[in-house]
Amino acid sequence: MSRIFVPRDVTALALGADDVADAILAEAAARGLEVEIVRNGSRGAFFMEPLVEVETPFGRVGYREITPDDVASLFDAGFIHGAEHPTCIGKTEDHPWFAGQTRLTFARCGIVDPLSLEDYAVHGGWKGLERAVKLGSIGTLEEVSMSGLRGRGGAGFPTGVKWKTVAMAKADRKYVICNADEGDSGTFADRMIMEGDPFSLVEGMAIAGLAVGATKGFVYSRSEYPHANATFAAAIEVARAAGYLGENVLGSGQTFELELRVGAGAYVCGEETALMESIEGKRGIVRAKPPLPAIAGLFGKPTVINNLLSLATIPTILADGAQAYADYGVGRSRGTMPIQIAGNVKNGGLYETAFGLTLGAIVEEIGGGSASGRPVRAVQCGGPLGAYLPVSLFETIYDYEAFSAIGAIVGHGGIVVFDDTVDMAEQARFAFEFGAIESCGKCTPCRIGAVRGREVIEKIIAKGGTPGDFELVEDLCETMKFGSLCALGGFIPYPVTSSLTHFPEDFRRAGLRVAAE
Repeated sequence: MSRIFVPRDVTALALGADDVADAILAEAAARGLEVEIVRNGSRGAFFMEPLVEVETPFGRVGYREITPDDVASLFDAGFIHGAEHPTCIGKTEDHPWFAGQTRLTFARCGIVDPLSLEDYAVHGGWKGLERAVKLGSIGTLEEVSMSGLRGRGGAGFPTGVKWKTVAMAKADRKYVICNADEGDSGTFADRMIMEGDPFSLVEGMAIAGLAVGATKGFVYSRSEYPHANATFAAAIEVARAAGYLGENVLGSGQTFELELRVGAGAYVCGEETALMESIEGKRGIVRAKPPLPAIAGLFGKPTVINNLLSLATIPTILADGAQAYADYGVGRSRGTMPIQIAGNVKNGGLYETAFGLTLGAIVEEIGGGSASGRPVRAVQCGGPLGAYLPVSLFETIYDYEAFSAIGAIVGHGGIVVFDDTVDMAEQARFAFEFGAIESCGKCTPCRIGAVRGREVIEKIIAKGGTPGDFELVEDLCETMKFGSLCALGGFIPYPVTSSLTHFPEDFRRAGLRVAAE
């Protein structure tokens, strides 16, 4: 019986994957052929979806951008045996877009049946948790520290330091929280893991719980991710029934339970303290720090809060050893980063690679340049509050320190591409508008600064700006950057000031237009 893989990832579903799967089953039945359809996750090459694969003796063979109308011709060509067809990309792993990657966090995504424990185990699953049980808390904490893993959601804080702080804290109960509130524009890595390899997150959370002495974990996800949430909720039940969650996890003598919580869509709840407020049943408002969550977090107890990508990487680090992970990357940016390429780009999708590539290589070589065919003008890195970078900075190395040196952030790994038709004054206005809408309202710099900033930028766009207007924007940005309680207000200046610095002509254009009138 031929095994045929049709992704159940939301991107593939939006492009007709369900209809393709139904058409394959119907065509096989009409021809008297037996086939098994496996609904796997996406491999991340969204520009190829739906990417249908067939298992053959020499590996899986892929067929890209399949529609129901292609199915009959695929059977005619003998695709169930990996035969040639105009849509065929050959052996999937050998395609240049996949062959150039270093897949650690996403090693199983697109490969396994997401809810099959057997599939997960065959592809290396649970080895990290098994080793963590053998190493114990101290050994596990040391491995995480030595790996050099840093937060994959924002500030890039060392994961090992955070875990050790919680492990040393004295309390009757501790918690682990996974921040899966993936609200940044152009990001989808969290969703891909939850839909395509959910057990990796379950395993990473269990390892964290055992290492720091936590008995309960929460995964905080978005209401906008119904497919991911349904898959992950099912994965929790499967893992619990198999003994990977609950009492005496894998004979460790420790208890660790896991619960999925779904937020109501507030961007600010991606900030760790607002997220904890939401889990506690309160309005998502930022807390003042200190105390840090590692000391007094959820319900006032010591709490580990990590991004989903950080926790999903933990099983690989424990299974293969800290040094194997630390061998990848450059400088203080160790390991790999799942880079999410979106916007006006030809090859949109997720590309996991070691830190060290240049921004230009990511956009022009991996991304293939703009989808419109026009020259790339700007790239926003790190979400809607990330800096806009011009082509002149494309030689910048993609890592935390190099980006910090040019006033940019890596953030969650999102890269949104714009061609030369973009109006950067309008993008600066949008940054303030976004901040004004999403602010929790607790601190004055963010609550008032974003509104006043939007008004001034709108004045510049409509009437042309005076020197005083630009000085006011700079003052507002300075106040928000250093006076806001959290990163939402503190990061709004990044897209605004980078637009003013690198694309001043778009702001002058408004003044020239008004003068001409």
